[in-house]
Amino acid sequence: LFYDVVSPYSWLGFEVLCRYQRIWNIELRFRPAFLGGIMQATGNKPPAMLPKRAEYLLKDIKRMAKYYQVPVQISEDEFQRILGKSSLGAMRFITAIDMTEPRYLEPLSREFWIRFWSQHEDISQPENMLAVAGRAGLSSEVAQKILEMISSPAVKNRLKETTEEAIKYGAFGMPAVVAHFNGEPHLFFGSDRLELLGSVIGEKWLGPVPS
Repeated sequence: LFYDVVSPYSWLGFEVLCRYQRIWNIELRFRPAFLGGIMQATGNKPPAMLPKRAEYLLKDIKRMAKYYQVPVQISEDEFQRILGKSSLGAMRFITAIDMTEPRYLEPLSREFWIRFWSQHEDISQPENMLAVAGRAGLSSEVAQKILEMISSPAVKNRLKETTEEAIKYGAFGMPAVVAHFNGEPHLFFGSDRLELLGSVIGEKWLGPVPS
């Protein structure tokens, strides 16, 4: 799963795949990448830049949040807020965690989404990154060390390489799910194609909250 916490659809897909990794015969791998880099490389533009599409997305995200039971909170001014914020620092922070403390990758990513999409905080601020890390269970010492890592060449290069890998698979936005099945990669874009993912890999879709 290639994802960026600036993407609400990535959060939806993330939560559902987390649920299904306990049901389907899959090995789920989280691949934090930078949506801005993918958009720039492919010539894509934020869908909310088209007024009519922004109007639809507002309704669509609310419906999907309810359907998937994920606490995305969105209002009419959200898109302008998002366009004015960069997730690069947050994704470097998440990448640094992936490189050093991978067991925290899932809870940390989730806390970033909650902070940004439920609490509407500015996740580009260092103090908010540290607060997210604390909520995910990291000690203040480790969180501070991770914060210092985000400006390192190793972390920057890792995020860049992961983003470029997503593009090589054909990604043009997020979430981008790549299923490796029978020796072939299968790309699925968005959080509303997971039943098709199940069909391709021979698993049964049981709904957004499988019992």
